[in-house]
Amino acid sequence: MKRVILLILTNIAVMVVLSITASLLGADRFLAQSGLNVTALAIFAGLMGFGGAFISLLISKPMAKWTTGAHVIETPQNGDEQWLVSTVQRLAERAGIGMPEVAIYEGDANAFATGAFKNSSLVAVSTGLLQSMTREEVEAVLGHEVAHVANGDMVTLTLIQGVVNTFVVFLSRVVGYVVDRAIFKTERGVGPGYMITVIVCQIVFGLAASIIVAWFSRQREFRADAGSATYLNNPRPMINALRRLGGLQPGALPQSFEASGITGGGGFAALFASHPPIEQRIAALEGGRR
Repeated sequence: MKRVILLILTNIAVMVVLSITASLLGADRFLAQSGLNVTALAIFAGLMGFGGAFISLLISKPMAKWTTGAHVIETPQNGDEQWLVSTVQRLAERAGIGMPEVAIYEGDANAFATGAFKNSSLVAVSTGLLQSMTREEVEAVLGHEVAHVANGDMVTLTLIQGVVNTFVVFLSRVVGYVVDRAIFKTERGVGPGYMITVIVCQIVFGLAASIIVAWFSRQREFRADAGSATYLNNPRPMINALRRLGGLQPGALPQSFEASGITGGGGFAALFASHPPIEQRIAALEGGRR
């Protein structure tokens, strides 16, 4: 539950910081100086909403390397690294994308893919995953991550995040304006009540919007599983990998990259989980879901 909450708060924190910065620069006062200008507010909300989402996307690769301590394999130093690089290369060719950077990081069983562009991505696996799975299962997990890249999941998720961010920014300022006028009786410009209300609303609305983003994230996991089955011409390796993961302690990823990982989610925080329960993913593969 803690990891899910922190994942949600990561995006909200970016939006709050951008909002405070905009307010300090006078953007909110400009919007409110002659009443609530809906058109100007909509443009402002769009710039803020998509700006925050795309900034996160553009810095995703260096942030992933920094937060996980991932070591990019420039020149394979042993047989395992050589196999890992050649396997990702083969899968990338099947998927029709450029060769991703391949990295290994210390941790329990997990993997993730990130990057703003299909032909300039990063695929990383943990030492725990390499040590606990057969090569066939690792290949299936790599196929899953390559499918995320080929499907453009990082960009699509960013666009969806941008849309919901835009609504959050817009609605929070509408509510803030109304509260500032009705309760705090501010007659010109905006007062402290406006800023307080905006920040509170962004947090509340951001939590609600995260349910939408999490739902899409769960759907893309099914597609990535199916992509792995397609690349390997057999769903069984991915099914076996998921079953093995179900019996392992999932490796914790930094919250910003948890939606790009391989592990499943469910239970109390199901609405906010970035991954479906593993048993549902296995059932989808066994049923031939695409």
